[in-house]
Amino acid sequence: MTNQSNYSPYEAVLQLINEHGLDQIRGALEILLNEAMKHERSQALGAQEYERTEERTGYANGFKGKKLKTRVGELNLKVPQTRGTAFYPSALEKGVRSERALLISLAEMYVRGISTRRVSGLLEKMCGTEISSSTVSRISAQMDEELGEWRQRPLGRTPYLFLDAKYENVRHGGCNVRCAVLIGIGVRDDGRRSVLGVSVSMGEHEVHWREFLQGLEERGMHGVELITSDDHKGLKAARQACFPTVPWNRCQFHLQQNASSYVPRMDMKTQVADDIRAIFDSPDKQEADRMLRRAVKKYESKAPRLSQWMEENIPEGLTVFQFEARLRKRLRTSNVVERLNEEISRRTKVAGMFPNEASALRLITAVVMEKSEEWETGRIYLKPTSHMSERVA
Repeated sequence: MTNQSNYSPYEAVLQLINEHGLDQIRGALEILLNEAMKHERSQALGAQEYERTEERTGYANGFKGKKLKTRVGELNLKVPQTRGTAFYPSALEKGVRSERALLISLAEMYVRGISTRRVSGLLEKMCGTEISSSTVSRISAQMDEELGEWRQRPLGRTPYLFLDAKYENVRHGGCNVRCAVLIGIGVRDDGRRSVLGVSVSMGEHEVHWREFLQGLEERGMHGVELITSDDHKGLKAARQACFPTVPWNRCQFHLQQNASSYVPRMDMKTQVADDIRAIFDSPDKQEADRMLRRAVKKYESKAPRLSQWMEENIPEGLTVFQFEARLRKRLRTSNVVERLNEEISRRTKVAGMFPNEASALRLITAVVMEKSEEWETGRIYLKPTSHMSERVA
């Protein structure tokens, strides 16, 4: 191939095609895409490379290699990275990795003989060709290596940790089993979110949650100052075993939902919800405690079980008052995991049922990996302070 260092990108493309015809269309596409992505980054930053201007919104931060399979062959691309602003080239469709994982899951169902006519039709439409078991095994192994490396990547200081689980249908021993998907999301010192880990297990028992949390520690997660989660018994026992000294805040959203089970009459539900919300929205811990005592007394006679439940459980959602007011809104619920779970469900419902745990883990890892990469280069979730957290005395 002719040396292209003395040509502009577009001249290099013309030179390739002139000398080699369409045989070098792959190389031409690489050049054009790489140049187009660099140009798009400059537009997103509001400045050209090395340009000094007050209109600049961020900075170029090198390139990240990416292989993209196309009809003309595999392209070796250099994806421009940024610092200080979110950017992703429009030429590269987001979600490619999770789409591949979904395709593999469907293909596994097909070759194992448990697919439906709907799945078979979808496969034909997506692939345009017949899928063999050997092909499925090969591409599964390739993707599992990439996703496995990401799940085992080193972690660092993570002041805030959010934990939750969701359930998916998985084929196990010839039966349809509801398997638990354990998820941990952290907020790093720079204030950005990151999906720390994901696993698929037979349930939320203590042994599964303990293995999950120990895995995060073994990968280097440290400096946890607050854990926010629901009060599932297995998670609670594992958390106390792995992080006995770390403060825990029970998710206020889940507390609101749990309280409705103790309301004796439908016409009381709105009033009870408003009273609990007022406790959580208090300006400080002292006022929250005062309003809780008032609510407990208010329902003592007309809803005694609710009154007792509030007295015993609501305080578990008030730990967040140890932190400054501007952090509480983000830290008081595990909704950040709930929203991620919705994104996962959007993809997994297409499969309906996974042929095995590995297939479920593959697709879910691909989804959360893409979301985590988006978070890590996107806007700040919590504005960092000198020590990230500033507790209220």
